[in-house]
Amino acid sequence: MDNNARVSTFHYPHPFPLERGGELPSLSITYHTYGKLNPERNNCIWVCHALTANSDAADWWPNTVVADGFLDPNRYFIVCANILGSCYGSTGPLSINPATGEPWYDSFPKMTIRDIVNAHILLADHLQLSSIFSLIGSSVGGFQAVEWAIMQPERFRSLVLIATSVYASPWAIAIDETQRMAIFADKSFGEKRPDAAQAGLAAARAIGLLTYRGERGYNITQQDNPSDDNKVPDYHRACSYQRHQGDKLIKRFDAYSYVTILDTFDTHNIGRGRGGIKAALAMINCPTLCVGITTDMIFPPDEIKEFSLSIPHAYYKEISSQFGHDGFLVENDLLNSIIKDFFSTAVKTENKKS
Repeated sequence: MDNNARVSTFHYPHPFPLERGGELPSLSITYHTYGKLNPERNNCIWVCHALTANSDAADWWPNTVVADGFLDPNRYFIVCANILGSCYGSTGPLSINPATGEPWYDSFPKMTIRDIVNAHILLADHLQLSSIFSLIGSSVGGFQAVEWAIMQPERFRSLVLIATSVYASPWAIAIDETQRMAIFADKSFGEKRPDAAQAGLAAARAIGLLTYRGERGYNITQQDNPSDDNKVPDYHRACSYQRHQGDKLIKRFDAYSYVTILDTFDTHNIGRGRGGIKAALAMINCPTLCVGITTDMIFPPDEIKEFSLSIPHAYYKEISSQFGHDGFLVENDLLNSIIKDFFSTAVKTENKKS
């Protein structure tokens, strides 16, 4: 279908201060849009993407940017921006540092989730989107979404948080550190070239995948094929899958961007400087849908249900899935049903009151 997809890059030619100190001398943000903005400019859905995704939501989130989906381009104007620190067109470690004329590589400044959101704000202002129908984020995208909804509660008419959290837990940080250890163990990390530490990056991806899918997901999809001759297999399907996924990532991503985003992930805590997490969540004033996945081992559903209780107008829904954290990429029919129902009931009701 023709979803009126467009890709653009917004350039901000001014210094961009960073929460952890220092600044970027300028920045660029690559973003995709789908559908058309209505005359009232209030039919926008803003999608915040996860760790290694890009701004093309239709590419990485299958069966969502479709007619009659919750990201229906015939009804909504959908925006997805590539995050700072990534390598899909926005300013990141492979961008040129104007002070040296060379890419930043491992000298790229340290960032926080709030820095990423402040870049989103610049883009939203540029697009003149003062009233956004819904802000949607899953995984690391949910970090951005909940942070933004607290920073600018007046901008959003609804919020959807999927398989995410309000802070980086010690468990999640430990997963990230293990992946960083794999990358740093590759002696080519630190070399001034975009393909440095590819072996380390592939290993880090394999580690991450274990937590994305979990035991059930692997046992369903990666069983060895039965052998008629009862010989010991020369290889295992699970082994080839791990190597294949690592090889796929190094063809489209780089170790410096990966480490930058992991480091940024670990700064996430919406309660910082706001009197704690509950006080921060109380600042959200729009209808909010929080979605947990039964087998998610990174952001367990009980954790999501617990923080939803501190959001004034929150609704909690749970998806039963065998595919762990990656359920948000797999269970699209269930997501479509849950989010469309939220839009047509809770959001519609709240907007009538206001």
